[in-house]
Amino acid sequence: MKLNRRSLLTSAGIAAIGQALPVTAAFSAQSPRTAPNLFIGTGGTGHTYPGATLPWGMVQLSPDTGVERWETCSGYHQDDGSIMGFSHTHLSGTGIGDMLDVLVVPARGPVQLVPGPRENPDAGYRQRFRDEHAEPGFYRVTLENGVTAELTATDRTGWHRYRFPAGPAHLLIDLSHLVLDQSDRSPLIDQATLAVDADGMLTGGRRVHRWAKGRLIFFAMQLSRRPDRITFYGDNDAQQPAGTRSVAGNRLKAVLHYDDAGAAPILVRCGISGVDIAGARANLAAEARHWDFDAIRRAARTRWDRELDRITVTGGSPDERTIMASSIYHSLLAPTLFSDVDGRYRGLDRQVHKLARGEAAFSTYSLWDTYRTLHPLLTLVAPSQAQRLVVDLIRQTQQSPFGPPVWPLQGVETGTMIGWHAVPVLAEAQAKGIAADYAAALPAILRRSFDFTAPDKDNSRGRALYDKLGYVPADKVFESVSRTQEYAYDDWASSHIARAAGQSQDAQRLLRRSGNWRNTIDAEIGFARPRFENGSWWTPYDPIQLGHMPQPWWRDYTEANGWQATFLNQHDIYGMIEHLGGDRAFEAKLDAFFNAPSTLPENAPPDISGLVGQYAHGNEPDQHAAYLYAYVGAPWKTQAMVRRLLTDMYKNDPDGIIGNDDCGQMSAWFVLSALGFYPVDPVECAYVFGSPLFERAELRLENGRSLIVEAPGNGPTTPYVRAVTWNGKPWAKSWISHADLIQGGRLVFDMSTIPVPAFGQPLASRPPSFGQMADRRAKEPS
Repeated sequence: MKLNRRSLLTSAGIAAIGQALPVTAAFSAQSPRTAPNLFIGTGGTGHTYPGATLPWGMVQLSPDTGVERWETCSGYHQDDGSIMGFSHTHLSGTGIGDMLDVLVVPARGPVQLVPGPRENPDAGYRQRFRDEHAEPGFYRVTLENGVTAELTATDRTGWHRYRFPAGPAHLLIDLSHLVLDQSDRSPLIDQATLAVDADGMLTGGRRVHRWAKGRLIFFAMQLSRRPDRITFYGDNDAQQPAGTRSVAGNRLKAVLHYDDAGAAPILVRCGISGVDIAGARANLAAEARHWDFDAIRRAARTRWDRELDRITVTGGSPDERTIMASSIYHSLLAPTLFSDVDGRYRGLDRQVHKLARGEAAFSTYSLWDTYRTLHPLLTLVAPSQAQRLVVDLIRQTQQSPFGPPVWPLQGVETGTMIGWHAVPVLAEAQAKGIAADYAAALPAILRRSFDFTAPDKDNSRGRALYDKLGYVPADKVFESVSRTQEYAYDDWASSHIARAAGQSQDAQRLLRRSGNWRNTIDAEIGFARPRFENGSWWTPYDPIQLGHMPQPWWRDYTEANGWQATFLNQHDIYGMIEHLGGDRAFEAKLDAFFNAPSTLPENAPPDISGLVGQYAHGNEPDQHAAYLYAYVGAPWKTQAMVRRLLTDMYKNDPDGIIGNDDCGQMSAWFVLSALGFYPVDPVECAYVFGSPLFERAELRLENGRSLIVEAPGNGPTTPYVRAVTWNGKPWAKSWISHADLIQGGRLVFDMSTIPVPAFGQPLASRPPSFGQMADRRAKEPS
């Protein structure tokens, strides 16, 4: 066993927030809200980036500091100390790296074609840096070579402004730049092209085989000042003859030379497309009609003002308000736009499609993570964007040979993680009344559910055995315990869509199968446990271990162990309580979970982080677990644990997110939990109360109304809830429905320094689960 000092949280908690930042973050001085700190998550293992983008934008123009370490999945890590250049696409908070397309390197002196190692920046084109500044839609830094770089963006274009010292200099365009991994196999890039037109526009593209195998990306780039000459480099950095206007191959580069780069600022504007060069040109023409960099920056700030103004808070500490603002910001970065201005996009069938006017296609759906909290957050604060995403997911479900997606990235279903978790997003949105043609997705959902000849990727393996045996056997398919429980949740969500479409027989079959979670939780020992095809359980069992391991790196749980997998069930909480012995036994089990020794086996993945006992806040599978106390009538324990997680797991610091932010999921957990409620089962459309962090929060809803959440006098010593009122009337329940909150109103928490066990204890006060209330399924505890 080992104790991971980075991941482990003992009962004393981690160091207090509020340490001095080594970097600068700012926001509009005209804005009354607290500024987000874009550097939160850029250290530790948060895997975020600080550069310029718009809400859900296609372009993420940001500095790259490294490509070879897990810590630089986003291309940036605050501790690296040198910048390679500025590329146009990035992933926020993911545990796997990709993107970093079209790197621009402002350089002086001899031409360097390789970046050099992080440990020795002088060996390549890397530059040490200072005076780093980031705010929503804008980034600035001064490089060691004297160049000041500024970045901003529109939806589909990245804008650079470089101020060089007097004298010669150059811009390197490195089309060979990408995230690397030890498991990668060559070629990682092929079908690359670079060309310069008669009017000076530089265009190109490449196919990348990193995480999203075979994804295509194209660009069109214009410069405010024409270079004095251009040098192209082909594969193996082979310099092309003078006068060359284009080059093709795999690893390509171009150097744009200026005899006096400092004579005036050099602006670069670059459009990108996942379709073709013509799409990149059209995007550039539509969104870059002038050379006013500052006007683009102001427009970006206005866009961010509008989105960030959806939620404002008062109370709490300055650091907590900054964390809240930053979490809202990170919750609005993905999914990312993936359709061109003419409506064309590349679908999961690898074909080019064209959208109806007014529609948009998106990429970067981290659905294994984000169905839990990020998508529920959007249904509340940005339902119009939630609708666009739902319409897009229905299209992707129809077009993909694999049916409902789980991790689509730029026209490629990566099959990463497990399940087909687009379905819970669709089922939740349908249940909340968000308009879309959900029945159009049903044939592909049923094919994924019942057609065992349909093609699989890693995320959906073992479906036939799951249907036949009622569980995925551990000796046949890896991560079997987690698969069984998550497939059951997708069945639960699918049953709602089938029933709404009038397919009652399919709905009933899916509903019955959603109870398969029971078949991997051994009630005799009270733990999720690997089970083999012959029906026997793995022995000797150890809940700390990752599984029985018949092969190297074979795990029976997905980024979890037996402790964490025991609480995966989100949709049938009262069934789980009964299965594990009733209210008091389940409450004791939760107590043991949060108080067990925080030990992990040597082969535990780094994703299992932020431990409180065996609960791992730094990863998604159990992020609802603290709220489960409410289902046994002990919400005061939920309140205590949620407040602890809010204050211990997030900091106003680059190392301020305890695990990967996972496209905003970790941040969305903070946002909703800090507001005082959380969707344990998003499809149920109910929010379980926790412990609000602030004295007042206002959500400006799209229907023109406001949702006010107040906790007068709330502070660090008042984590407990004494009572609740809704629109001035007493509210005895420990939960509230989405239908109530979306209409706006005033939710007031009366906070306490000591537990108030009576609040939320009666059966009638407890949250619904599996479509039923506690008083219809359970008995009063003895």
